[in-house]
Amino acid sequence: LIFSILNEILPGMAPRYMNTSIESKNSILLSTLSEVFGDKMNLARIKFFGLFIMALCKVQTVCFEKLATSFENEVKVDSSLRRIQRFMSDYVLDTNLIARLVFALLPHKPPYRLAMDRTNWKFGSANINVLVIAIVYQGVAFPVLFTMMPKFGNSSTNERIELMNRYIGLFGIESIDCLLADREFIGDHWLGYLNANRIRYHIRIRDNFWVVIPSNGHRVKASWLFSDLKINQYAFYSGIVYVNGQLCYLSASKVKNKKGVPEFQIIVSFNKPEQAQSVYKERWQIETAFKALKSSGFNIEDTHLTEMERISKLFALVFVAFVWAYKAGIYLNEICPIKIKTHGRKAKSLFKYGLTFLANVLFGNDLSKFKECCGFLSCT
Repeated sequence: LIFSILNEILPGMAPRYMNTSIESKNSILLSTLSEVFGDKMNLARIKFFGLFIMALCKVQTVCFEKLATSFENEVKVDSSLRRIQRFMSDYVLDTNLIARLVFALLPHKPPYRLAMDRTNWKFGSANINVLVIAIVYQGVAFPVLFTMMPKFGNSSTNERIELMNRYIGLFGIESIDCLLADREFIGDHWLGYLNANRIRYHIRIRDNFWVVIPSNGHRVKASWLFSDLKINQYAFYSGIVYVNGQLCYLSASKVKNKKGVPEFQIIVSFNKPEQAQSVYKERWQIETAFKALKSSGFNIEDTHLTEMERISKLFALVFVAFVWAYKAGIYLNEICPIKIKTHGRKAKSLFKYGLTFLANVLFGNDLSKFKECCGFLSCT
């Protein structure tokens, strides 16, 4: 009503007044992203990219209808919705380009500790299963590369090797400090690939795994080598052993599982087994990232997409929004540290801290703060 009255009193002035903030925001973000993508993406796609990740940080869901209502433009919601749908159905997005962007935005330098894991959910009869490589850092993991698996269940050795080869092709094997993975990621050909490429790893195995002692050929269960361990104790086996026909080192700790039942946590390593238990703990950071992509962040399970190529595009866009929020959280924590609760944990995660801040800035009209936020997406 106010703008309608303004339009009658000062014809032509109200629309310009209404659009100034929107135009400025789009111009600022377009300028930032254009520096990032260069000639790898045309301006129309870069603008859409910016509109999408801004909307994602505001509504914090991948539901297209809700995203369309938060697009910072002058067109109707239905037009924004059709634009999202066309992008997902027609545009060929180079996920390696997105991986390079995420890699360039990381808040620390290589070599990196990588975590490999799967995340999955079900929509109707469709199983959404995604194999991910992430870079772990201070309590979280930054997803960098992924592959969609049109099936339910574990990844295959070939799928893992293909994803690792993509990473190496993009960023070089020298950027890897070590690889961390859970019990699913085991097998003779897989360990053989890691050993042949001299990729350091710390991978958990089941405690009933059979191993062979090279010096005498004895075949024993891995847990038998650590049978004298007490709860919360840790040890590593002094010699090298065969696991699935591949030479590696063993270490173990005895812990209580979620049900309070004692169990072994046995790790196979390329080398440095004395570090395995402490380094392996960082694998859990990828679970934190998956939680941020799902229930505590962008609610990616809200998508009704079932076609793998379209879900792949959605994942790539969400990854960038995730890094944007996390970098904002790191910046904020340096200025005003997150409170530590009595149990010793932070009151909120750096990701949630940054995401809340971004949402408030994006909903507001403070262009200086918005420009500051766009700086978190700059690779320079």
